[in-house]
Amino acid sequence: MMKYDYPPGTTPIDPDEAVGLLLPHITNRAELDRWEQDNIAEAEAWAFRQKPKDLLSLDFVCRLHKRMFGNVWRWAGKFRKSGKNIGIEHWSIGPSLKNLIEEVKAWIEHEAYTPDEIAARFHHRLVSIHPFANGNGRHARLMADLLLVHLLGRPRFTWGSENLVHAGECRKRHIDALQGADRHDYRLLLEFVRS
Repeated sequence: MMKYDYPPGTTPIDPDEAVGLLLPHITNRAELDRWEQDNIAEAEAWAFRQKPKDLLSLDFVCRLHKRMFGNVWRWAGKFRKSGKNIGIEHWSIGPSLKNLIEEVKAWIEHEAYTPDEIAARFHHRLVSIHPFANGNGRHARLMADLLLVHLLGRPRFTWGSENLVHAGECRKRHIDALQGADRHDYRLLLEFVRS
């Protein structure tokens, strides 16, 4: 049985979701983080190798999550079916993501914001929807980076230049920036993503 200890701002995994762990030899959060990171590294290599034709689609959002966590979690790439300490009701995830994707397409077409702000707003909204049981922050950061590189012609964000998975000052700054964006103030998030 794995012992879960969560850094501040982390969404807890409920017991039904914990059953979906594909690696029964994992017994603590550090081991889980290592296996997930190895899986994420493979997904990043796949996602940056060539421009996905359907990057702004529900299918790609789910496919990327499955690529990032599919070697670790049985439910990877599937929308969560439980309530969380963050995010919308699980039954409205699909329609909310579809609306977000259409908004992002319009932001790009009409140059509503700078490329960095489009990607930062996309990241924030994706986190606030919280479509999956776990890995939403990492998934939303990678989606924003793919949007920047493949569709907006910009380099990836630096995301505070530190590890955001573990508790620490960088993670706190990221959470503070997201909370500012919750109040429609994107200044801290725009500073953070390129710091």
